[in-house]
Amino acid sequence: QVHLVESGGGLVQPGGSLRLSCAASGITVSIYARSWYRQAPGKQREFVARITATGNTMYADSVKGRFTISRDNAARTVYLQMNSLKPEDTAVYYCKYSANEDYWGQGTQVTVAS
Repeated sequence: QVHLVESGGGLVQPGGSLRLSCAASGITVSIYARSWYRQAPGKQREFVARITATGNTMYADSVKGRFTISRDNAARTVYLQMNSLKPEDTAVYYCKYSANEDYWGQGTQVTVAS
């Protein structure tokens, strides 16, 4: 059973940076994509970024040029570097691993406020 744990969230001022991590364990299946999603209060969960097994990346328009998704060589951990943060980036951030089914972490809170 794939188990994902996010970390790195917190409170940051507008214009600041955070790096989120998603550590995976129990991987016994082939993962074809690793993604980040977020959910703000009162809103639906939305796509943020994705990196495929071949290293191709995709970003939501709202974060392009500010966020960068990456993974370690063993592909056990996926990262989301978030720069130039805005108050509208405030949300719970979730990682998702896509294989024969989707696996989700429990989320980490990111709050951007002065």
